[in-house]
Amino acid sequence: MEGNTPAGLPTGRDLPEVLPAWLAKNRSLASLPWCPAPAAYRISSGTYRTTARIHAMPKLSAHSRARKIKLLLFDVDGVLTDGKLFIFPAPPGTEQSVLDQREKEQSARHGGQGGFGFHSQSMIEAKGFHAHDGTSISLARLAGIKTGLITKRISETVALRARDLKLEYVRQGVDDKRTCFEEIVRQAGLQLEEACFVGDDIIDLPAMRAGGLAIAVKNARAEVKREAHYITPHAGGDGALRDAVEFILKAQGKWKKIVEAYIGERSPTAAVKNK
Repeated sequence: MEGNTPAGLPTGRDLPEVLPAWLAKNRSLASLPWCPAPAAYRISSGTYRTTARIHAMPKLSAHSRARKIKLLLFDVDGVLTDGKLFIFPAPPGTEQSVLDQREKEQSARHGGQGGFGFHSQSMIEAKGFHAHDGTSISLARLAGIKTGLITKRISETVALRARDLKLEYVRQGVDDKRTCFEEIVRQAGLQLEEACFVGDDIIDLPAMRAGGLAIAVKNARAEVKREAHYITPHAGGDGALRDAVEFILKAQGKWKKIVEAYIGERSPTAAVKNK
C-alpha cells in the first residue's frame, strides 16, 4: 500500500526510528485496520510503503457449510458403489431394458459400427450397494434433509435401489450435472447454499461447485478432492454416503437425537405405541 500519509504520521528517512514511538503514542490510530505493524513499513524516496497484506474475509469452514444443508444430492457410480460395472448377457427371451433400447438406438445411428453392433441380446447390469448408505438415507429423512441422485448412466438397477431408498429426486442419463443440480434445488424451494453434492469424478465438479457444501469420497480423483470441503473416511460403495450424512448431522447438532429416533422407530415398544 502506498499513498497519502495519515494525519500526523511521521515521514522521511528517519521513519523507522520515529514510527514505533508515534504508534505507541497514538494507540487508537495504531489499532485501525489501515495501520500495519511498524515492521511492515519501509522507506522509498521520502514516502512510506507497507508490505502488510490486506486479508480477505475468512472462508466458511466445512462445519459451517454443513449446518445449512437441507438437500443432499449425490452421484451413483463411485459414490453409492465402488465404481465397478458388472454386465452380463441376459437369458434368451428376457424383456429389453431401457438401457438395451438406448444402446440399440445408438447402434442404429452409427450404422452398427463403433462397437454397438453386438447388442442383439439383452443384458443385465449388476451393481453393489452398501447397507450403511441405505441407513444414512433414513437418518437424513428423519432430520428433514431431502435426498436424491444425479447420474450420467441409465440403469434399472439404480432405479430399483432409488425406489427402495425412497429418494425424493432421481435423475439418470444426465450429462450436465450442474444444471440438473440447480433445477432440483429450485424445485425443492431452497437456496444453493442449502444443498450439498457428493461426487468422485470430474463430471461431478460443476455440481459440487454450485452448492454450499462439496463432499468427495475417499476414492475420488485428485482434482475432485482438491475442491471438496470434506472428504469421507470411507470409499464409495463402502459407506461413504453414511460418512457424509453423519458429518452433516453432527455439524447441525442433530446426530444423537436422530440416531435415537431411528432406533425408536424400529423398537417393539414404539410399534405397540403406534397401533
